[in-house]
Amino acid sequence: MDEVLYKISEDVRNFAAIYLVDTSEVADFNVMYELYDECTCMFFFRNKHIMIDLGTGNNNKINFLINDKQEMIDIIETVYRGARKGRGLVVSPKDYSTRYRY
Repeated sequence: MDEVLYKISEDVRNFAAIYLVDTSEVADFNVMYELYDECTCMFFFRNKHIMIDLGTGNNNKINFLINDKQEMIDIIETVYRGARKGRGLVVSPKDYSTRYRY
């Protein structure tokens, strides 16, 4: 996912800043945000954690791989628009639950 975030960083620079953090070096928030997965993407707006409903049950973070650049741009844009309106929980433009995958 690091490569996807790097590739879209120029496209979303007007409304998002992307930071990559090694949780083994900066372990301050590992327990608070349950950062135990290999890959975790979280969203913050004006120092406030923004949750996103992806249909997976975990609204705090994205802990699975998203390979498509446009999907990630859509998610970031949805989070930005919802956060600007004062929402603490936004709904993803796509449902990532496994009930529709056969």
